[in-house]
Amino acid sequence: MKITDALLGEHGVLYRLLDYCADEAQDWDEATVRAAAGALAASLKSHAQIEDALLFTALDPYLPPGAGPVAVMRAEHEEIEGAVERLLGGVALEEGRALLENLAPLARQHFAKEEQVLFPMAEQRLGAARLEELGARWAEERGVAVGALL
Repeated sequence: MKITDALLGEHGVLYRLLDYCADEAQDWDEATVRAAAGALAASLKSHAQIEDALLFTALDPYLPPGAGPVAVMRAEHEEIEGAVERLLGGVALEEGRALLENLAPLARQHFAKEEQVLFPMAEQRLGAARLEELGARWAEERGVAVGALL
């Protein structure tokens, strides 16, 4: 499996989690908002870390240092992580609810850029064999037995 396919699958799960939090946040008490923030923080941070360690790092040699789509993606990761950190920092209930609601469109826009720009660029620059190799490393990191069911 190519890493771009694996990351796209993670996006699908994250979309649902983000949408659920955004849709339900107004009905949640402070403890539930904190719990949702913790789940989002763990999920988004893990996703960003594996993207950066595997895919972004593999693309770095093909792009100008500190510029291009990977630099934009890294900056957006920091922005998303900053919003999550504010959530975890013990904000007031209404602010927490608002942050949960605003996180979904922010992350969706970021994921769309990855899906429409970065992943196709990775296909062109890295090629299928390298993406498969990175996908195997993703599976190892995630503890997923890709190909074991064949």
